[in-house]
Amino acid sequence: MQRLIPSWMRAEVHLVAVSGKSEGGSVRLIMLLLSVVFGILPLLGIVWTITNGSLTTVDGLFISLILLTLSGLFFLNALFECRDCGYIKLSGKEKTAPAAKK
Repeated sequence: MQRLIPSWMRAEVHLVAVSGKSEGGSVRLIMLLLSVVFGILPLLGIVWTITNGSLTTVDGLFISLILLTLSGLFFLNALFECRDCGYIKLSGKEKTAPAAKK
């Protein structure tokens, strides 16, 4: 079995076996933080476009739309990460078992 696992993966498999963390708790937290940071950066680009005075040009409008889309996608990813970690609970249909027939 040792020959099937490459040497660079052996330490990681050993760490998971020793620590018992298979969910990747720290990886999810890092992904959440990176998503928030990368969601804020395009908003700073929009602020720069506004202060530069080029918001009313065609280029400024399209840059703003692209940056808003990027920011929205990163914040959506952060929302899903928060939901998966259990930080927030989104309202929606709850899964209930159907009533038993007589």
